[in-house]
Amino acid sequence: MNPHSILLIDDNDEIRALLRRILEEAGYFVMDAANGREGLRQFRHTPVDLVITDLLMPDSDGLEVTMALQHESPHVKIIALTGGEGEPNLLKVAKLLGAHRTMKKPLEITEFLKAVQQELQEGPLQKEPGPQDTP
Repeated sequence: MNPHSILLIDDNDEIRALLRRILEEAGYFVMDAANGREGLRQFRHTPVDLVITDLLMPDSDGLEVTMALQHESPHVKIIALTGGEGEPNLLKVAKLLGAHRTMKKPLEITEFLKAVQQELQEGPLQKEPGPQDTP
């Protein structure tokens, strides 16, 4: 069975490398990007099961990434991360824009891996049936 695929988007090189290593050691296939624009480009070329994005980044922040992914691929799961102080509502906004789960940095690695596993075990998000989908 192929491992689940994850796109990790974070502008902090050290955090991105650490999280990538942790996820790969847990058996996931991981692609990474240093900013939202690069992350969206990668996703459009190679869709993944889960996107983990930092919220505060230059060149398309995580909120822009979340909105774009919700518009283009509403089935993809998104975990939004932030270490930004003074942004108490940032995680709430990410959730409203479509992030399936939010987490605050610094991350507790066991909880982070548990959240990733839970998101991937739940399977893809299903589109809610609309009036056009009912018989």
